[in-house]
Amino acid sequence: MGKLVAISDLHVRYDENRQITERLRPADEDDWLLVAGDVGEMSEDIEWALSLLAERFAKVIWVPGNHELWTPPDDPLRLTGEARYRWLVDLCRRLGIVTPEDPYPVWEGEGGPAVIVPLFLLYDYSFRPAGTATKAEALEVAENAGVICTDEFMLKHDPYPSREAWSRARVAATEARLAAELPPGVPTVLVNHYPLVREPTRVLRYPEFALWCGTEATADWPLRFHAASVVYGHLHIHRLTHHDGVPHHEVSLGYPREWQRWLKDPGRLVPVLPKERTAVER
Repeated sequence: MGKLVAISDLHVRYDENRQITERLRPADEDDWLLVAGDVGEMSEDIEWALSLLAERFAKVIWVPGNHELWTPPDDPLRLTGEARYRWLVDLCRRLGIVTPEDPYPVWEGEGGPAVIVPLFLLYDYSFRPAGTATKAEALEVAENAGVICTDEFMLKHDPYPSREAWSRARVAATEARLAAELPPGVPTVLVNHYPLVREPTRVLRYPEFALWCGTEATADWPLRFHAASVVYGHLHIHRLTHHDGVPHHEVSLGYPREWQRWLKDPGRLVPVLPKERTAVER
């Protein structure tokens, strides 16, 4: 019986990470792979990595990270904002990869059944430093601390007026879809690039970076939408935590300078469902 496994933040522009990605293979021909964003920045790198994974795993489910949404100055693909996201969705569909725009598949293997819910929600600057009440105040504190996310220069948000406006639109549309489409009585696996709750950001070396790490709007989603597991990346802090009794798996590979220090087995695929679970009551 296959397993549901996950990884994120492959960042294949680094040769060491590209070599790890080339070695990724399922333990069983029925394994499904959750890819929680930040495969890369360059369109050709993203296509290379996703094509490789789609050939090897029975099913791949992908969500975008912030790096996929960047428009690097040397990328031949000049699309920005929503148009770039839609290009990525079309690429995945050509490869047979499930995206946040597709019907939610049901995992029936080990630990199942569970509805796999890929999410694209971005962030809205609501994970603010203590003592700040607005985005402007929070950004000033972050800038004074020497913390600024590259998204501010590379992640375009057109046709939305801001990244937070794009995030609010995504959250509202996704929330309505979840309420309407999730089958009764079946647990979910929520897959997002960013943590769905703020608690995992408390251990960041630079706490001001939490501004670019999610939204308070999803704090109750793991319980509301009956998550058996939450999968995310972005923080590059590979670990398992529990919040309100729900396991939250941070499954990043991260940059070579990070995993060379902390990970004994870089590229390890993380199983995200236990072999046996009790049914979820609705």
